[in-house]
Amino acid sequence: MVIDVLHAPAEYAALVAQDLPDRVCVVFDVLRATSTLVTALALGAASVRAVASIEQALKERSRDPDCLLAGERGGLRIGADQAGGVAFDLGNSPRELTRERVFGRRIVMTTTNGTLALQACARAKVVVAGAFLNLDAVAAHLQSMPDARVLLIGSGTGPEAAWEDSIAAGALCDRLAGPGTELGDAAMLAMAAWRGVGADLAGALGRGRNGRRLLAHPDLRDDVAWCAKRGCWSVVPTLDGTGAFIS
Repeated sequence: MVIDVLHAPAEYAALVAQDLPDRVCVVFDVLRATSTLVTALALGAASVRAVASIEQALKERSRDPDCLLAGERGGLRIGADQAGGVAFDLGNSPRELTRERVFGRRIVMTTTNGTLALQACARAKVVVAGAFLNLDAVAAHLQSMPDARVLLIGSGTGPEAAWEDSIAAGALCDRLAGPGTELGDAAMLAMAAWRGVGADLAGALGRGRNGRRLLAHPDLRDDVAWCAKRGCWSVVPTLDGTGAFIS
């Protein structure tokens, strides 16, 4: 297995030169898009489609009026004033989700960074949504593909890297490191960062820029500890042939 990491959206131009159809991509947006996506599928959602814009989400709603719209701009749920009079059903918090709310439902999601990252690697052989919430399941899934060329992608903040995505990538590298695994330099940097985190994962997430922003918001602060839960879901959200993530 060969593992590389792209830490920031500014590096996505490198995807053009990557042989993506032969790559397995794991995308992290720990705070919070992939954590929310993972939770939705774990609670029984039929699928989650990641789209880049509010306009694309509204087009999906016009084709399927029963789908749920989820997403954020500026960290907050998209309101009717931002979406042509259509208020989104859900924001981008895994704590909003309940089995009763999402079971069997198709969800269309748009976020500032995470859904763009998920779309950026859509040409890959396999695309997986990763988070600390399902890290053990993702590691086991990759271990079943010992010859895979794996690219871990951090969704970042704006064009820059996000601390929480890099340490999540490093945690996965740590799980997969060993005989038969070749880590690129960026993967070794991520693993070193992860190994320096210590036992308080929630505290570590709170030190990053996104964590500090969420902690400063009374309605969102609890998302940090929620997204720091390790291995509580066994789903491995994978992009299917229709462009949606399923478990």
